[in-house]
Amino acid sequence: MEDAHVLQLTGSKFRDLYLCFCGVSECEPCHSFGPAVRPSYILHYILSGKGMYKVGDRKYKLMEGQGFLIEPEAVTFYQADEKEPWTYLWIGFAGTHAGLFLQDLGLNSNQHIFQSRYKEELKGIVSQMLENDTFSLTHQFYLQSLLYEFFAVLTRDAQTEAVTEENRDSVYVKKAVNFIQNNYFRGIGVSEIAEHVGVSRSYLYKVFTKNLKASPKDFLTRLRLVRARELLEITELSVEGVAMSCGYHDVLVFSKAFKQEMGMPPSHYRKICVRKHFD
Repeated sequence: MEDAHVLQLTGSKFRDLYLCFCGVSECEPCHSFGPAVRPSYILHYILSGKGMYKVGDRKYKLMEGQGFLIEPEAVTFYQADEKEPWTYLWIGFAGTHAGLFLQDLGLNSNQHIFQSRYKEELKGIVSQMLENDTFSLTHQFYLQSLLYEFFAVLTRDAQTEAVTEENRDSVYVKKAVNFIQNNYFRGIGVSEIAEHVGVSRSYLYKVFTKNLKASPKDFLTRLRLVRARELLEITELSVEGVAMSCGYHDVLVFSKAFKQEMGMPPSHYRKICVRKHFD
């Protein structure tokens, strides 16, 4: 059993990073959850007591001031201590760049544990989230600001260890992703991305597939097509104009890539969006 105060959200006007739910739980001895999978990222932070967290074949014993990351679709299990059961807060979030924001905290598939000395601040932020449950437009923006504030507090304790090979790989990925996001519309290719980062094409491929589970080319293509969908939905640009705005100088190449991803040509996708808008 647990005594929980929870805020559950549905829908969001934000895309890069947005809050899905949050809460605070005071658990009874040996209270557990899982094994289970979750559809979004979740950060748990322990306010008092102790417990155990298991993900894959890794098992962690945790206490006050520490926290753990749950990744989407990862099988996890966690349990309160028998003698000193934990009380924890949590935030669930998602977004196209959620994984990159977590990397800024030093968290990824190989690093699930973090710590923070700022218990009262983190607790205060989640308390404010829980108080703003009217779902008005004003509160949506306010909740978004609180989510960024939560991340900002955690960055204070982000470890600044000597650069290991794994950390160096993360730096290369961040630099490449930033370059792609700022230049995708110019028709850049993998060679130009690798040159900007200062590594070979083969090494860039290696760190991308390791960290993002996608090749640089696939990541670039997906970003372009996400932007293309947005432009088709919210602008009156021609299909040729959308293609050019997303870095495709050949509209046929763009249409082929879009159809392969969405199962329909861009012109058909726009018609469906317009029809939904007026239904």
